[in-house]
Amino acid sequence: MPVVKATSSDIDLLARLLRAEAEGEGQQGQLLVGNVGINRIRANCSDFTGIRTISQMIYQPHAFEAVLYSYFYQRARPVEKRLARRCINGERNWPAKFSLWYFKPPGDCPATWYDQPLVGRFKSHCFYEPTAGTCENVYNTF
Repeated sequence: MPVVKATSSDIDLLARLLRAEAEGEGQQGQLLVGNVGINRIRANCSDFTGIRTISQMIYQPHAFEAVLYSYFYQRARPVEKRLARRCINGERNWPAKFSLWYFKPPGDCPATWYDQPLVGRFKSHCFYEPTAGTCENVYNTF
């Protein structure tokens, strides 16, 4: 059962994001990007207050660099659509299980990113969770 509302257009949009942001990280890396996106919709806190849809999450200013490049605008492929549906249906994976931020540094992961603690790294992406006492919705079970 979906944890956020999603039309077929939303699934395509999220699938395109997964591919554009993390194709080089394999399917697991793409799932982690999707986890962060779905967490941002569910969190309704911090930089993500009022973000209620997949489209709002993806096109939020400065949220995802991939939307600036033509690669993002290619048609969604079946494999990424399946991954997008898994994220929409609530599958969560460490280190993005409760993460709201990730980025790809040129070297080691900083201990914090925008004052949020490092949770872990998957291949070249570092993942960050909100600090205790903030963004409690991201920790809610479905």
